[in-house]
Amino acid sequence: MPQFSAEVHPVMQRIYGARGISRQEELELTLPQLLPVGQLKGVDAAAELLFESIKSGRSIVIIGDYDADGATSTALSVLALNAFGCSDVSYLVPNRFEFGYGLTPEIVDLAAQSSPSLIVTVDNGISSHSGVERASTLGIPVLITDHHLPGQDLPGAAVIVNPNQPGDSFPSGNLAGVGVIFYVMTALFNHLKSINWFQQRNLPLPQPADWLDLVALGTVSDLVPLDQNNRILVWQGLRRIRAGRCRPGILALLAIAKRSYQNVVASDIGFAVGPRLNAAGRLDDMGLGIECLLSISYDAAMPLARELDQLNLARRAIEHEMKQQADKILSSEESPLIDGILPNGLCLYDKGWHQGVIGILASRIKEQYHRPVIAFADGGEGMLKGSGRSIPGLHMRDLLERIDTRNPGMIRRFGGHAMAAGLSLEGQRFNAFKQAFEDTLAEQLDPDLLDGVLLTDGKLKQQEINLGLAEILREGGPWGQGFPEPLFEGQFALKQQRVVGGSHLKMVLGKGSDEWLIDAIAFNQPPMPAGTSQIFLAYKLDVNEYRGQRTAQLIVEKIESTLKTTT
Repeated sequence: MPQFSAEVHPVMQRIYGARGISRQEELELTLPQLLPVGQLKGVDAAAELLFESIKSGRSIVIIGDYDADGATSTALSVLALNAFGCSDVSYLVPNRFEFGYGLTPEIVDLAAQSSPSLIVTVDNGISSHSGVERASTLGIPVLITDHHLPGQDLPGAAVIVNPNQPGDSFPSGNLAGVGVIFYVMTALFNHLKSINWFQQRNLPLPQPADWLDLVALGTVSDLVPLDQNNRILVWQGLRRIRAGRCRPGILALLAIAKRSYQNVVASDIGFAVGPRLNAAGRLDDMGLGIECLLSISYDAAMPLARELDQLNLARRAIEHEMKQQADKILSSEESPLIDGILPNGLCLYDKGWHQGVIGILASRIKEQYHRPVIAFADGGEGMLKGSGRSIPGLHMRDLLERIDTRNPGMIRRFGGHAMAAGLSLEGQRFNAFKQAFEDTLAEQLDPDLLDGVLLTDGKLKQQEINLGLAEILREGGPWGQGFPEPLFEGQFALKQQRVVGGSHLKMVLGKGSDEWLIDAIAFNQPPMPAGTSQIFLAYKLDVNEYRGQRTAQLIVEKIESTLKTTT
């Protein structure tokens, strides 16, 4: 039986139990509950390697990734090394359109121009065999910090820190890239503190916890599962953001998104800040996002935040056009649908699609059809770049590995997670890959996973649907991947409806007593047919703040008409 204190609301006890939490201690999100730094394989060796470079006064180059996890990892690395007295630290983020992903030989050559004593990868590197070999040829040691799943062989780096590498018994393989580098920098801090480094050099004593705002941002944005360790990292970061003790760039991005930093929750990070930061890497250069995070003042960060916002608007326009094109493909004579029946997975390509947006496109199609999806764009020089998104129960990276094993040479390179992965292949191999994708899915995919069942936390009583519970739910997380925000179901009377913002359905709902009413909104939902009086919803109970007034509101995820009047 679950064991919670009497202070935990009965609805919350039910919700936590459904997410595998059975003890009050599992709800404790304090820093002492974090998994010890020393448990992460290679972390002490990484700290020693970094210390040798700092002590020698030679340069360190950080090689990041072009998403929010990579940007926060890069910013945290620069901030930490500067705070530790590193006199020469710089960063490079491969432009996805020129260099592609990770530590390639070309990016190593670019880094080598500054004659670094050490190259440090963040949020990448575990599959960068050729890049590490190139660095070795040039006499530059490489420290890999990553969280992506490794292949059969590891690169020959000086040190590798990755909770998913063979032989690592770290209890959580769910750390994001920024979580991994946070552990590495904390280990380095512990070492420096133990030898009185800061005191001897008259340096202010840093507090690694001050970087948890970046850890929260990267962890939520990268959609890694929020196990207890990650929830601690995220919650502690959110607390610092709420107190205004965070990077000015995060405050600027929240302001641009019209989100109050005092009340920020994980969903604000995931839906408002993360996409704006990611837009730089998708359409331009993630250096813009990193510089926003590194800005030393709000005034300096705001112009960069505005640029990121404009890029995000452009990204949304491109995404909308690509989605329309995908819909045309799926309804054309060349549609992968067989007699209108969906296959096990969808593999789509259009030569005009934007390489930086295909991941979002794959997500949208996956959500619409509840099928694993890989969307491809032209990668130049006869190559295609693909981005895949999976459904619960199917491991996308493992699927690609099986295809690669059975079809040597078909996939040029691949990598990723259970829910998202990327790959590249020659354009002439697209049809062969598409067939291999469908054949492998037919073997591996449980057909029951394709039903798209929406799991909820059950029904709420009328008296439970109120502002008090909405606020408890909002504070009951952090919610996210692997620890989903509570979703309820129930039937309501449709009292009023109108379209707002061009495509969103605003409703007033009743239940039971005629005096009881509540507002609801369903995003990208057309109006219900005239005469609809009763609707059945899957919804989230949230807090709506408008002109200083806080009220309960339903965020509708799915809506069905259950009864129509005939008059």
